[in-house]
Amino acid sequence: MAILEIAGSCARRLAKSLTCVLLLLAAAAATADNAPVPTQIVDLANKVDGVHPGFRAFHAKGVVVEGSFKPSPEAARLSSALLFNGRSIPVTARFSDGSGMPTVPDGSPAMPRGIAIKYHLANGRDTDMVTNSFKFFPVGTGEDFRDLLQAIVASPPDAPKPTKLEQFFASHPNAPKAIGSLPIPDSFADEEYHGIDAFIFVSKSGQRQAVRYVIAPEKVVHITPEEAAKLSPDYLFSDLAKRIADKPLVFHLKAQLAEPGDQTKDASQPWPDDRKVVDLGVLTLTKVVPNSAEAERKLLFLPTSLTPGIELSDDPLPSVRTAAYGVSFGRRSQ
Repeated sequence: MAILEIAGSCARRLAKSLTCVLLLLAAAAATADNAPVPTQIVDLANKVDGVHPGFRAFHAKGVVVEGSFKPSPEAARLSSALLFNGRSIPVTARFSDGSGMPTVPDGSPAMPRGIAIKYHLANGRDTDMVTNSFKFFPVGTGEDFRDLLQAIVASPPDAPKPTKLEQFFASHPNAPKAIGSLPIPDSFADEEYHGIDAFIFVSKSGQRQAVRYVIAPEKVVHITPEEAAKLSPDYLFSDLAKRIADKPLVFHLKAQLAEPGDQTKDASQPWPDDRKVVDLGVLTLTKVVPNSAEAERKLLFLPTSLTPGIELSDDPLPSVRTAAYGVSFGRRSQ
């Protein structure tokens, strides 16, 4: 769709809506001679996993669920965010496989699983949280993520050695470590999810604390590739539907607290394991949305969609991720 056509459509549907803005941005990016890094990232993701109209370029296979979040008293001491004011609030979440292929087998190795959460605040606004099973991200910048995807595209099975991907791994040693940290869960309900980016909590007194999110299940259960190969290609999704129909899924939202001197700008560099982790509250998921496929087409989870009391750090990835998700949303909405 041309930019003018989109603009006309947007004018008829209130041009200030987020969907229209993102459509315009995506169309403008597509006509640019030198595409910005987020657009390049989406283009490369489509080369890696193929183009699948109507689906996300990342985490294409997913399911939408609903529930609630009840914050802990400790959360309110760390942040003045409305999210943590003590009241239970509704949430919409999406579990997903990390591939851009909507038919990827759930047991595929070296693939992150994710949960994105939209917290519906009492003031009528939302704040988002995007997490996955990476314990830390393969790279720390959008440019490096683009280069990683370029290396994957340039390294087919018959590529001469050392491949571009092998060369990239040699110069970015945390990348293969991050990918190697991806075990296969027996269930979406039994996986731990990490907010790889650092954010800043601001308390009512103005105290600032760098944090990284952890979404912890009641138990963590991983299986071997051999065990996964014997299961249905959709076993994570069928299992989730059965479990949530039987009883609510319960997770604890936690925050790992940085100490003075801990860097916050590189998501490929994890903080030491001995850093304090505090419980921010309980996430209870109670049902799968009946029209999940329709709902997820309309949903957009943005790492930079924050509420006062939670701020961006100097980590560049949330802004890059938001821009890339916007490009992907614009394309799948056309």
